[in-house]
Amino acid sequence: QVKLVESGGGLAQAGDSLKLSCDGIGRSFTGDGMAWFRQTPGKEREFVASSVWRIGQVYDVEIAKSLQGRFTISRRKVTNTVYLQMDNLQHGDTGVYYCAAGGRGDTPSGYAYWGQGTQVTVST
Repeated sequence: QVKLVESGGGLAQAGDSLKLSCDGIGRSFTGDGMAWFRQTPGKEREFVASSVWRIGQVYDVEIAKSLQGRFTISRRKVTNTVYLQMDNLQHGDTGVYYCAAGGRGDTPSGYAYWGQGTQVTVST
């Protein structure tokens, strides 16, 4: 079956870095959009970053404006993997981080496949 598996979450101190990974299984996502969202209790799922295939065989990258300069997204095509590098973590970055694939855009409804999430907790 098709699934996405996230890893790399955990407990961090403010100012630390974490790198999240998402492996696509059962389907090739090389030509598909892949993205990261996050969610905290009582809030809507929030867009973090995305990487989308474009004409010319390159990937366009979008990162939420509030996270630019601290978060980056990258792809490893040969292993069907997308990464989220998070630097200078802040308490407000705490939440469950979800990998999404098979779509595009900055809203959850734009994606067909989702991982089960990985918890990131940032202490002060």
